Amino acid sequence: MNLSIKKLEKAALEIRKNLLELCSVQTIHIGGDLSITDIMTVLWQYQMRYDPIRLKDEKRDRFVLSKGHASAVTSFNQAAIGCFSKDDVIKEYATDGGRFSMHSCNLVNPYVEVSTGSLGHGFPIACGMATALRLKGNYESRVYVVMGDGEQSEGSVWEAAMNAVHYKLGNLVAIVDFNGLEADGTIDEITALGDIAEKYRAFGWNVCDFDGNSIEQIKKQFDLLPSPDTNIPTVFICHTTKGKGVKFMENQACWHAGKITKEQYEESCKILENSFNEKWGL
Repeated sequence: MNLSIKKLEKAALEIRKNLLELCSVQTIHIGGDLSITDIMTVLWQYQMRYDPIRLKDEKRDRFVLSKGHASAVTSFNQAAIGCFSKDDVIKEYATDGGRFSMHSCNLVNPYVEVSTGSLGHGFPIACGMATALRLKGNYESRVYVVMGDGEQSEGSVWEAAMNAVHYKLGNLVAIVDFNGLEADGTIDEITALGDIAEKYRAFGWNVCDFDGNSIEQIKKQFDLLPSPDTNIPTVFICHTTKGKGVKFMENQACWHAGKITKEQYEESCKILENSFNEKWGL
């Protein structure tokens, strides 16, 4: 599926509007959802081999949300490819018996490969999945895992990073949402990471370091991925802005999670739409 940059940006706009609508009725992890919206849109609506009708297809790509609190942006992208409807997400989010909540759970949502939430756990699981694919003789499918930057201070992340290189998991693609903020402040204030790209290079990874809020750059990096049958895993260091697209949220740690008013929702959607229309001359 060869979607144009314009169509992908339009798709990301719709995801942001959906997130804001949900955030006007529920508290969600809005800052991190918005920072990774562009990456998740390209991943789910362009890159991944994933058919909602054939959930157990062994040739499908796998997705692990190690940054488990970005569940809403994941669910809205799954809705966009036909797993369920956008209205289902808004109606069922954080309700008794609902399929959608603050963290993804495969006990109630069959489109979730792995339940996540404890930071540092998803990456090792993704390594195990990538290893299992190789042991089964599947050299076509990839495993994509999305992590936060604060999550990089977990020791299990670096154990997994070593494991992936040792077992030559070229079918593994790690994506780091590097927005520079955690729930309690900046990365540098809490656990400074230094040059995270150089750290991954030192471990033997293929590193792609780029603007994670540029649809054009994101698509380009996915297009340039080595074949999944290669031996070196790839990590995307995606430099993003927490709360991207909503000015009063951007680069504000206090918007790690929150709820907005109907007025804020309507005004923010209008600004996002005007920005898109102005860029594309509409």
